[in-house]
Amino acid sequence: MGNISTVDLIVIAVYIVSIVIIGLWFARRKRKTSEGYFLAGKSLTWGVIGASLFASNISTVHLVGLSESGFKDGIVWGNFEWFSAFELLILAFVFIPFYLRTKITTLPEFLEKRYDSRSRIVLAIFSILAALFMHIGVSFYAGAVVFESIFGINILTSIIIIALATGIYTIIGGLTSVVVTETVQTVILILGSLTITILAIYQLPEVGIHTYGELKEAVDPDRLKAVSFDSTQKGFTFLDMLFGHLILGIWYWCTDQTIVQRVLGAKSETQAKLGAIFAGFLKILPVFLMVVPGILAYALFHEQIGTETKSVLPTLIVNLLPIGLKGLMVAALLAAVMSSVAAALNSCSTLIVYDVFDKLKPGLSDKTKINIGKITGVVVLVLAVAWSPFLGDLGGIFELINQMFSIFAPSIVAVFVWGILFRKGTANASFYTLLGGSLFAAIIFYIEKYMTIDGVVNYISSVEGFGVNWLRQTYIFFLVSTLLYFVISFFDRTEQHIHEHFYLKMNPSSKLVNYLSLLLVAIMLIIYFIFY
Repeated sequence: MGNISTVDLIVIAVYIVSIVIIGLWFARRKRKTSEGYFLAGKSLTWGVIGASLFASNISTVHLVGLSESGFKDGIVWGNFEWFSAFELLILAFVFIPFYLRTKITTLPEFLEKRYDSRSRIVLAIFSILAALFMHIGVSFYAGAVVFESIFGINILTSIIIIALATGIYTIIGGLTSVVVTETVQTVILILGSLTITILAIYQLPEVGIHTYGELKEAVDPDRLKAVSFDSTQKGFTFLDMLFGHLILGIWYWCTDQTIVQRVLGAKSETQAKLGAIFAGFLKILPVFLMVVPGILAYALFHEQIGTETKSVLPTLIVNLLPIGLKGLMVAALLAAVMSSVAAALNSCSTLIVYDVFDKLKPGLSDKTKINIGKITGVVVLVLAVAWSPFLGDLGGIFELINQMFSIFAPSIVAVFVWGILFRKGTANASFYTLLGGSLFAAIIFYIEKYMTIDGVVNYISSVEGFGVNWLRQTYIFFLVSTLLYFVISFFDRTEQHIHEHFYLKMNPSSKLVNYLSLLLVAIMLIIYFIFY
């Protein structure tokens, strides 16, 4: 697979150069102030916010991982995408009003206004580590694996090329560059993935598949079912996915700086809500553009791929796409990895500036903040490049990243959700829940990955052990964190200091926001009825 035409290389080169130029061009005015650099001058409208949320989320991990999951298990993995539509509605109606009302720059700052500075410090550390090791590191590695398959370029060289291209416009331009380029990359992502899907469908008659019924028989009807209350091949039930993903989804879409930062840069609350809803509509697409190609690959190239399931997407690209379009698809892969890395890089710089340096030395000038942000971006990029090649020994990328998120996501969700809904939650409850809940989950993760008990590896999730899969563990961790939060709050008698804008009466959403939300819910219910 190491051969690629000159035409495709030109397409890829033009794409990279164009994205860098676009990113730098749109950064000229907004980067002069710290608010302009880190929050795009609070000028973002719904279209840019929605596209940016989508592109930040869809990394090469999705393109590679979802096609592999579709090949192995089918459309059931699409629930990880479709559930996000509902979680984005939670962002719009529950969290956005609080975030914009309190005029925060970072989510750790939000916890300080609700609780105290200790919770801010803990969340800032969690968020920086997540951005460095998971958002950026895993995206680098997943992208490099595909480029090695297609170009024959070794993984480290691929990572360095991606890092340089992304780092130039992100570090120089700030959030404005990130969201504008992500809007362009959303279009490239959708076009590239749609091209693969269409060409795979056109290829089906060549293997004797002419109808949807024949496709179901060829790939096994269960591969085209989104809902299953029996355990799937991975050992998850639909309810495991529903409740486990709800916790991961609320953490990711509603409390993770990398994602929420583009909402914080919104022109108004209505624009922020519309952006979240627009992203919800876009999240319908990955199942059809990323999971379904994996299912089609099973029908077309089952024998060729065999057990090398990580090669599903490269196999589709090499076998289906003609000269020129192959370059477009590689551009889509670049768009995926660059958008995810840019988002995490920008959020990491914001966290370092506002939650570390601004706390250590208040009153820093705009110029100083921007310079610190740029230096931070360079350091984070270098560390991520150094770390990401070692991911090759850690197993399945898509499942791994979600398992790692499940260590600290439940305790963060508990602190945010109950902090908004429960007025009597205390600062001590928040701090000790963040530490205790995450420590408990980390111990379980360590036992799962590195300890052998009575000769059984992965004891807790194994049939011989407790039989608790990692998705079920995720909502159990949330229940443990919730119990810890309420017990401490009940017995804690220390005086609480909550920001004055918490719990004020919320402004009702516009009719357009409400109508579009209902439409999104209706479409999702129809989709589940079709694929039940």
